[in-house]
Amino acid sequence: MKPFCFVLMPPGVKPGPSGGSIDFDSVYRDLLRPAIEAAGLEAARAEGEIGASTHGPMFDRFQLCEFAIADLTTANAMVFYELGVRHAVRPHTTISVFAEGQSLQFDLGSERSAAYKLDHAGLPIEARPFVEKLTGLVEEAKVPVSDTRIEKLLGDWPELSHTKTDVFRDRVRYDADIKDSLSRARSANDHAAVHAVEAQLGPLDDVETAVVVDLLLSYRAVDDTSAVIALVERMPPILASQTLVREQYGFALNREQRRDEAEAVLTELIAGRGPSPETCAVLGRVYKDRSGDAEQAGDAEMARRFLDRSIDTYLLGFEADWRDAYPGINALRLINERDPHDPRSGELHPVVEYAVRRKIATGAGDYWDHATLVELAVLAGDETAARDALTAALTNEAEPWMFETTADTLARLVAHAAPAWVGDLEHELRAAARR
Repeated sequence: MKPFCFVLMPPGVKPGPSGGSIDFDSVYRDLLRPAIEAAGLEAARAEGEIGASTHGPMFDRFQLCEFAIADLTTANAMVFYELGVRHAVRPHTTISVFAEGQSLQFDLGSERSAAYKLDHAGLPIEARPFVEKLTGLVEEAKVPVSDTRIEKLLGDWPELSHTKTDVFRDRVRYDADIKDSLSRARSANDHAAVHAVEAQLGPLDDVETAVVVDLLLSYRAVDDTSAVIALVERMPPILASQTLVREQYGFALNREQRRDEAEAVLTELIAGRGPSPETCAVLGRVYKDRSGDAEQAGDAEMARRFLDRSIDTYLLGFEADWRDAYPGINALRLINERDPHDPRSGELHPVVEYAVRRKIATGAGDYWDHATLVELAVLAGDETAARDALTAALTNEAEPWMFETTADTLARLVAHAAPAWVGDLEHELRAAARR
């Protein structure tokens, strides 16, 4: 059986500490995993957990795994604390990597480390020399040595028994099986299967953070928002306070018509951590729904006020990071809905389109980006471009609720005097959601 090499790094695309963005999924896929496998080890990735807490299963596994690679590019003080503990326990089999040109809190030049290169879009470049260097470092780590500095300070402490490391290996396998089960449940849109997985887990304090987050997003994927709320409310406090979890909690509360609570959760998050495209997009949706509630109640003035607040919130999110077009397209659509002659529409449209086309051009585009192009084409009255963008959107991996969300958006546009052919696009999306 191959030894494990645990990789600790954030998931997805994250802002870099020195500006720009970093696609950590591509870094793992194109740089770290190939080097680990070339050295004859098995890669196991712990996503987004290092630095969350000095207690719990992830921290234990970081200390117990035979080999570890930690990406320190966006590391905080807690990460370096945990890395220090790892260096005390297994210094020779611990390797640090980071993006070249990014500022770090400590000088790692004298430690076992390697820097990788990124292009302007945050994607890895010059992969081969980095993979060769990292493979060499992993091969060196496989050779047993004595670290005289640690021996002088700590002697033989701590000795990690085979029992503990075997438990670690079993747990990694178990977590992989759980994540596979959740993936199948999402693909089948099977609510019962997701609940069955949760029933296996037991107390959440003893469950890998990545598994709990995957469970949360699985409930979201099968549109079980009441289960999302229940899960968040029984999470360990440190996990429940994380930005992604708070955003999903606010989203679920809003879907359950608990608008005041959703607004409170999201405004508190923005007040404490600043505006971000995702948080503002969820809060903008809360205000848009409140506008709809007021409209149904016959209160036109309140509906207008909430619509203005929704537009302002979406714009705040887009201005927080112009590369994320999602809040931008929502702001643009609502501006056109409120007043087609608003000068902000002409200013915003090309900026949103540039942002989404650049993301697609870098290979980082997803369903939402192509759906954004559908909406932009509809707003421009370009039927050909809208149909082309819809074809591209439907060929991207997406969950049924995503198709329904875009269909609802197009239905709203149809209700506000969009051309009749937009209804055809809506029907295609609803059909795709049922497949």
